[in-house]
Amino acid sequence: MTTPAAAVTASPALQTPDANAHANQFALLKQRRFAPFFWTQFAGAANDNLFKFAFTVMVTYQLQLSWMPPAMAGLAIGALFILPFLLFSATSGQLTDKFDKTKMIRFVKNLEIVIMLIAAWGFMSANAVVLLGCVFLMGLHSTLFGPVKFAYLPQVLDARELTGGNGMVEMGTFVAILLGQVAGGLLVAVPQIGHTSVAVACVLLALVGRGVAQAIPRAPATDPNLVINWNPFSETWRNLKLAHGNVVVFRSLLGISWMWFFGAVFLSQFPSFAKEVLHGDEQVASLLLVVFSIGIGTGSLLCETLSRRQVEIGLVPLGAIGMSIFAIDLYFASRALPALAEMGIGDFLVRPAHWRVMADLGLLSLFAGLYSVPMYALIQLRSQPTHRARIIAANNILNALFMIASSVIAGALLGAGFTIPQIFLFTGIANAIVAFYIFMLVPEYLLRFVSWVLSRFIYRFKVCGDEHIPTEGAAILVCNHVSFIDAVLLMAASPRPIRFIMDHQIFKVPVLGWLFKLAKAIPIAPNKENPAAYESAFAQAIGVLREGDLLAIFPEGALTRDGELQPFKGGIMKIVDMARSEGMEVPVVPMALTNLWGSYFSRIEKRGDKNVAMVKPFRRGLFSSVGLNVGSAAAPADVQPELLQQRVRALLTA
Repeated sequence: MTTPAAAVTASPALQTPDANAHANQFALLKQRRFAPFFWTQFAGAANDNLFKFAFTVMVTYQLQLSWMPPAMAGLAIGALFILPFLLFSATSGQLTDKFDKTKMIRFVKNLEIVIMLIAAWGFMSANAVVLLGCVFLMGLHSTLFGPVKFAYLPQVLDARELTGGNGMVEMGTFVAILLGQVAGGLLVAVPQIGHTSVAVACVLLALVGRGVAQAIPRAPATDPNLVINWNPFSETWRNLKLAHGNVVVFRSLLGISWMWFFGAVFLSQFPSFAKEVLHGDEQVASLLLVVFSIGIGTGSLLCETLSRRQVEIGLVPLGAIGMSIFAIDLYFASRALPALAEMGIGDFLVRPAHWRVMADLGLLSLFAGLYSVPMYALIQLRSQPTHRARIIAANNILNALFMIASSVIAGALLGAGFTIPQIFLFTGIANAIVAFYIFMLVPEYLLRFVSWVLSRFIYRFKVCGDEHIPTEGAAILVCNHVSFIDAVLLMAASPRPIRFIMDHQIFKVPVLGWLFKLAKAIPIAPNKENPAAYESAFAQAIGVLREGDLLAIFPEGALTRDGELQPFKGGIMKIVDMARSEGMEVPVVPMALTNLWGSYFSRIEKRGDKNVAMVKPFRRGLFSSVGLNVGSAAAPADVQPELLQQRVRALLTA
């Protein structure tokens, strides 16, 4: 049940009482809200690939069809499978938003059984026309399942489980793809009973998937009054416009679609790369697929570990960097391999040069997993629940278009005389250019990457009480001000973007000033110094809250010069009062950064009668421990500068 997009935010509808009760993402496999869905998806993805690969092998090696030569078989089957995504994704997105998702899943699994029964007859009678029709129908089946898959998990997992759930589904999908292809290739090659074996396996997998789907709990419709537009063309255009309405979401859709462009280049070239460049046989081509699948699965599972169980889009630039580095190195590792007689897997593995090729391929796909999972999670987190499935449908349409473009461009490059390693080099360089462009368009990715690196490789950053940071709705975050990088550390702790009110002087600091401008921080100057800038800052702050976003303020008004908490100024009260005058009861969340005084970015050094920062880069060495303690939110009626200061002071010693 593969889709051009393979991964899966959070509505409270079906969440457990303690959303963080499980120790890690694997514990989800013991819970009814996740496990039956996971295995339903797994069985469907395995069946898709068992069926398609067995049919491809049958046409390539066993049938002699004048109207479909072996060289065209893979292309024709792939194109037929993708075609329904272009034609019916928009309709399937509407159906998923309108109807109960569990009922949709069971309907799709019933359809799979019917299709596999027809395919079983096609295999046993060696009827390629019937099997081509089933390829199209399985593409339709996966088109219907794609939006359901992505819209179901947000109703049963909370935001802090989203990355882990995405990683598990992504990993499971690629393992299922691998096992399905291996099983399809082995079964269809069994003498005399190969076709029957494939037929039986396809029907059994469909029945197993339907049986497991019966245990999936209900997931009610998010827009039951939706009127279905059955015109796929007008609805496709409407879905793309709907996605375009949220700039971050739409550009993230483009980023994911580019990842599928990138991956399709490598996957489509594995057989030719194994034969013409590595001089290996079919087993070597299968080994490349195994290495690629293991890499994707590993990268997907690493996302939860590297993200503190939140949607950490700072991993996306890391993934893009790794994808480019190892795609380019794959060119250098494979461009000058000596011409040899065709090797089996044993001969291939004893040559050291081939280990570099496999390492490049495995690491390239691992970083692709780090790239894709957080981006999927961001889309699901930022899309409105009422039309989330239609956004996913738009994603599937774009994915299909990018994959088709990938095939066309790769074919054109081969026709122009490019070698396969040169195509990999071209793709790696293009990935770097596209990634840089996306990160400049959506600077949140770059900012989160900087904060992720800082909190992981400069400091050992421990966050306590992060469950008090709201995952939706407006809130004011109030924190002590210790160093020039306080805002960067708060970014690392929050699952959502934060807009900061900051002293206008900090924007003059090299590099940091540029980062804060990129983050759209709001500069504020003292009222006596610049009344216009002062009033503008508060107007912008209210605009942030009006949009339902997080606003952070350092009420001390300036960096501490002695490490002690300074008196809170009245700006926080002005913001709270302005919000209440507009009918907004915005919670205020107290925070305290700990052990940051004395670090390179704090004003601990003396220069004459002044305290300065950023003088001794390694004054506390690398990986010094710092922390953030987050307290429970205060109601607006309870907000007073003195009381907030007391709560922050208490958090400093918590």
